[in-house]
Amino acid sequence: MKAISRITSAAIFAALTASAVFAAGEAADPTVQARMALMKTIGGATKTLGDMASGKAPFDAAGAEAAKAALIAAAAEIPAKFEAAATDPASEAKPEIWTNWEDFAAKGAALHTAAEAVDATSADGIKAGMAAIGGSCKACHSNYRM
Repeated sequence: MKAISRITSAAIFAALTASAVFAAGEAADPTVQARMALMKTIGGATKTLGDMASGKAPFDAAGAEAAKAALIAAAAEIPAKFEAAATDPASEAKPEIWTNWEDFAAKGAALHTAAEAVDATSADGIKAGMAAIGGSCKACHSNYRM
């Protein structure tokens, strides 16, 4: 029961992340727009996996693999998308990203590792990996997102 509660929490976190990405409005800066689009991709893929893990959505092997692949690819892009310290009123990125770059990049790498480790061949396999994904998202957002 405790594992299901964690999975539900991770799915809720993913849904909030996905909806909050554009909460501050549309960015004008193209660099910030690209970062926000990347975070939306991560949130969407995480929500897809979380919904399957929690039973909110039926398990779909092809959909799970696609979400996992999207999450892996997006996580790999985090350093490149955040390298430039571009700002925009719509951005929720804290300046600490660039003053603590090594830690920020390590947190992005942790998401990549967690995404790669997910067994997307079953709902139970996804469930087993969701805590690491949610934990890596939370670790980064706690320090680097407004």
